[in-house]
Amino acid sequence: MPDEFEDVHQRLAVAPSLMDALYPPGVYGYTRGMAEDTTAPVRGYTTTKDQLQARLRRIEGQVRGVQAMVADDRYCIDVLTQIGAIQAALDKVALGLLDGHARTCVVGVEASRQEERTAEMMAAIGRLMRRG
Repeated sequence: MPDEFEDVHQRLAVAPSLMDALYPPGVYGYTRGMAEDTTAPVRGYTTTKDQLQARLRRIEGQVRGVQAMVADDRYCIDVLTQIGAIQAALDKVALGLLDGHARTCVVGVEASRQEERTAEMMAAIGRLMRRG
């Protein structure tokens, strides 16, 4: 059976560093040989980041609540109702992120990259819709 990590092993053998073997320049923030930008990138959610994080903390609390409900052997329908509320809250977060992304990262990008960004966004929407 071939080693599923054979490609990584080959790159490790010839790469000057582990980062060179694992990540091409520009992937996962790794920029060896590229100009280093110390400013945080502007994202579609940058202006509402605090609100987004607060909402995600509330959702995290809801998930912990469901975990406690299961531990307490609560009625199945009550647990499912709470799971539905969590999914609705996550959907609202996702829609907000998509809205910000469309306005900032698709429309706000140079014209030569708009088609690429639009395709990327549509693929993300497709993945969200296939959930379940």
